[in-house]
Amino acid sequence: MSLIISMATFALVASITPGPVNIVALSSGAQFGFRASQRHVAGATLGFVLLLVLMGLGLHEILRLWPALTRVVQWAGVAFLLFMAWKLAADDGRLDAKASAKAPSMVYGAVMQWLNPKAWLACVAGMGAFVADGEARLVWQFAAVYLVICYVSVGCWAYAGTFLRGYLDNPAGMRLFNRTMALLLAVCAVGLMFS
Repeated sequence: MSLIISMATFALVASITPGPVNIVALSSGAQFGFRASQRHVAGATLGFVLLLVLMGLGLHEILRLWPALTRVVQWAGVAFLLFMAWKLAADDGRLDAKASAKAPSMVYGAVMQWLNPKAWLACVAGMGAFVADGEARLVWQFAAVYLVICYVSVGCWAYAGTFLRGYLDNPAGMRLFNRTMALLLAVCAVGLMFS
């Protein structure tokens, strides 16, 4: 039982702390509401758990053999974060104009995890700590624990955004919020360039 508690604690710390996926969940909740943001939350969760399982079943060995692949993923993640930051910064902040806009999709959430260096580090560190020998039963156990914790954690960020929505019901407030989120994403991207 203590192994599951340790896995859950690791998953909670890695999932609930600020990062690009959570910033997008917060922004999506503020712009589109909690229900519409659930596609992003589910996609981000499933994308991460798939990455975790593949890492546990041997993907880390491929990265060890081809370290340049790690760099490619990192730079793709930086480009993706900068693109998202630009989209947020360019938003006009009008909630009534959002009828044509859509909340981030499930695929968007999943791809975002695969381009998120924080997710890759959490997978490598988690598998190294709890499933170092690659035992399949432990890989799946860790994935099941992470599935629940990650979904709830990212969902909390979307809910927090929904809560903020009431304070951002004017275009100027939403523009300020979006630009702040864009700045945070850009800072994440710049930080990744130098890591």
